[in-house]
Amino acid sequence: MSATRAVVLLSGGLDSSTVLAIASSKGREVHALTVDYGQRHRKEIQAAKKVAKHFGVEEHKVLTIDLSPIGGSALTDRRMPVPEGRSAAEIGGGIPATYVPARNTILLGLALSQAESIDADEIYIAANAIDYSGYPDCRPEFYEAFREVARLGTKRGVEGRPIHIHTPLIRMTKGDIVRTGAKLGVPFELTWSCYHGRAKACGVCDSCHLRLKGFREAGIQDPIAYERPPKR
Repeated sequence: MSATRAVVLLSGGLDSSTVLAIASSKGREVHALTVDYGQRHRKEIQAAKKVAKHFGVEEHKVLTIDLSPIGGSALTDRRMPVPEGRSAAEIGGGIPATYVPARNTILLGLALSQAESIDADEIYIAANAIDYSGYPDCRPEFYEAFREVARLGTKRGVEGRPIHIHTPLIRMTKGDIVRTGAKLGVPFELTWSCYHGRAKACGVCDSCHLRLKGFREAGIQDPIAYERPPKR
C-alpha cells in the first residue's frame, strides 16, 4: 500500500519545519511547497531548501507570487518599518504591521491546487493561535472555514474525496513546538525565523521574540546566532 501523499507548506522557519517533521514521522509522502511572495529577504527560502533536503522530501516546489506591488505589510513593503522590541503583552494584542493581507488564504489556495494536481490527500500548514503575532488567518475558525471552501471548490471535494487540511501546531505553545521539533530531529540550525535577512537574526522582532521564548520554555539552546538576543 502506497504512503498517503501530503503537501506541506514550508517557509523555512521553526514552525513549518516542525510541521514537515510531523508529516514525515507519520510516514507521509511529503511534497513541500515554498512560496516566494516578495518578502523582504530570501534567507527563509534558502532555509526551506535546506530543511527539505535534510528530510529527503519527495518533491520541493518553490513558487514565485510577488505580492510586493500590492503592499500593505512591513514584510513586503520596505518603506514600512518592522516592529521591534515589543513586549510579550503587546505581541498578539492586535494585528501588527507584519501581517500580509490574506497571505494564508493565498498560500492555502496554492497548496490546494498542487494537492489536487498530484492527487494528494492532505495539506499541512504551520498555523499557531497560542504564541503568535495576532494574525487573523492563524485562528482555528479560519481553518474550519477554509476546509469547507476546499470541500466545495475542488473536484475531489465534489466527488466525496475532500483534501484534509491539518494544523498540528494550532494549539501548541512555542515551547511545545520546540520540544516536538527536537524530538523529531528538526535541524534548528538550518531554520530562519527573523523578519530581517541579515547575517544574524535581529533578536528583537516579534518572530525572533517568539522563537527565543519557545527555546527558553523548552530548556533548549537555540543554535542560530543573534545580533541582540532579548534578556530573559
